Amino acid sequence: MPLFDPTPTNIALAAARLKDDKLVAFPTETVYGLGANALNTEAVERIYTTKGRPSYNPLIVHVASVEDAQQLAAHWPENAQKLAQAFWPGPLTLVVPKTSEVPDIISAGLETVALRVPAHPIALELLRAAQIPLAAPSANRSGEVSPSRAEHVTQSLGDDIWVLDGGPCEVGIESTVVDVSGDGVAILRPGILSSRQIERVVGPLVEASDDAEGVPRRSPGTLEKHYAPRALVHLYSTIIDAAFHAPLLASGQKIGVLPSEPTTLGRQFDVIERVMPAEPAAYAREIYGALRDLDDAGVALILVEDVPGGSAWEGIRDRLKRAAKR
Repeated sequence: MPLFDPTPTNIALAAARLKDDKLVAFPTETVYGLGANALNTEAVERIYTTKGRPSYNPLIVHVASVEDAQQLAAHWPENAQKLAQAFWPGPLTLVVPKTSEVPDIISAGLETVALRVPAHPIALELLRAAQIPLAAPSANRSGEVSPSRAEHVTQSLGDDIWVLDGGPCEVGIESTVVDVSGDGVAILRPGILSSRQIERVVGPLVEASDDAEGVPRRSPGTLEKHYAPRALVHLYSTIIDAAFHAPLLASGQKIGVLPSEPTTLGRQFDVIERVMPAEPAAYAREIYGALRDLDDAGVALILVEDVPGGSAWEGIRDRLKRAAKR
């Protein structure tokens, strides 16, 4: 099935498909989402089946407004309102107590639901046209690199998925997920919105406890290995560290390198090198595309220079750490 331009006619057709409990992939400012009617269990099951997603990994529900989010919350905490006013529409997901209207499959059986108002005009137009909340995890096979362009969706899920093509995603990595369902506020998944930005709105954060493997997650995107290309990923701190892979580099296998500035590895070895931006927003926008491009080039190993410290890089560090997990 081809990609569809986001014309008013095609958005109306996509909305009709969603109301008919079919799947539609659509752009958000973070990554492309695989959307389904969040209030219909069978439609949501199609997401899990299509992605090969484990049932204990919950989904984010996308809505068009704060008021729509409040309709799905059994209780709307004061901190939820503060953060929604500060960052919605935007790359922020809030975990709140859910109403009985939200199927258990959405939240992996937990009593909370993850909600977001996306800051992408096509996503918002689609939500308003469909007039239903949309469950929409990243539109790729579970555990793979998330899609930041429409063609990434078909590369991962095949040509049977209806995809609205909104071009490259502006943010490029998934939203920051913040739990406001309890007494404290905790970041469950870092994103482009940093802990420092969240603290400016709600004050000091509490530390999130780790979820055990195989049990229901409070947030999507927290599996130990996630966002991973087919090639092995290794993080290195300096080019000297990268040189420890010289035996593999010299073996004739093609290697990808994502450094902060040009290296000399390509003078000796079969290396595809792509220098990454020094600014975190630009880096986030490019990283998934870079990993996918190196996979498509057939590299066996991707050496990624570790990113700087500081809260602005939290989400990127999280994605690279999970991509490199063996």
